[in-house]
Amino acid sequence: MLSNVVINSESHNKACIIWLHGLGADGHDFEPVVQMLNLQHIKFILPHAPYRPVTLNNGYEMRAWYDIFGLQSESTQDEVGINNMQVTINAMIEAEIARGIPSQRILLAGFSQGGAMALHTATRFDQPLAGVLALSTYLPLTNQLTEKQHPANQQLPIWMAHGRQDSVITLATAQSSRQTLEAAGYAVEWHEYDMPHSVCEAEIDDIRQFLLRALPV
Repeated sequence: MLSNVVINSESHNKACIIWLHGLGADGHDFEPVVQMLNLQHIKFILPHAPYRPVTLNNGYEMRAWYDIFGLQSESTQDEVGINNMQVTINAMIEAEIARGIPSQRILLAGFSQGGAMALHTATRFDQPLAGVLALSTYLPLTNQLTEKQHPANQQLPIWMAHGRQDSVITLATAQSSRQTLEAAGYAVEWHEYDMPHSVCEAEIDDIRQFLLRALPV
């Protein structure tokens, strides 16, 4: 199991968000955002990705959910690494269900590579989830979605947001992922902001409103 940061761990909380950080960061990265959201009824789990060599960064070891070979649409993807991490995140979700939180009160969130992992895992999970918060990200292994998606999450609310000035994961890449999801039958709530590969205050306000709809008090 991954080590993690936990916020609002009170036993009476019957909603949970597992929030996955971006490449090279760690679980502490989104702690300030969670504090700004001020949603005391939700337990937040912010896991630390394991260290691994990342091909895109000349094999340098950093926290990463899977290896990255390139950021172009035609770049090879680390299918084995993505699927192995999916199993790990599935186990985290199942541990929360075992603690008494219904799957419909569990939401996956993520930024950049973490958002890719959240989208990948949620669309394939075999029990209905509350939704996905996908920030500045893309859907990996898009050609496998229709084969691997699970009917339990066909109605999954997906909230995607991207910066118009993002030079790491381009707006076009994110829009292509959105189109793939919509073509597979998912309802995607799409938001754009005037920002680079980051998070902005207006976005955080909108995230809070989405989370209150997906996981009401």
